[in-house]
Amino acid sequence: HEREHHREISELAAKHTEEVEKLRAELKEEQEHLVDELRQQMAATHRAELEQAQLQSQTLHSLELETLRLTLNNMHTSQLELAQSNLRKEKETALVELREMLNDKRAQEVAILQSRHQLEWERIREQCLREKEEL
Repeated sequence: HEREHHREISELAAKHTEEVEKLRAELKEEQEHLVDELRQQMAATHRAELEQAQLQSQTLHSLELETLRLTLNNMHTSQLELAQSNLRKEKETALVELREMLNDKRAQEVAILQSRHQLEWERIREQCLREKEEL
């Protein structure tokens, strides 16, 4: 009876050990499956975060480029306005100088014509006086 009892205990112990090993194997397999799933989720999350970071970087880069483009456009516009203003001032200055030069030339021509007119008038007067004396 005692041997039978030891045999049953041995069988139960062996069965128990076998079930424990089976459960350990199942637990290990399930653990590996969960670790694989976790790795996949982490990889997917990492890819999503990386894509989002790249998108944010591209958006930031695009905004920086647009800001630079607008800044350059404003600078170019300012330079064009300044150049136009300078050209307008130069044109006005040149016109004033030309007007003064033309007025000076006109005054010289008027003086020359008045001088000629005076000389011609005196010549005609003298001629007239001579003809009068001759008559």
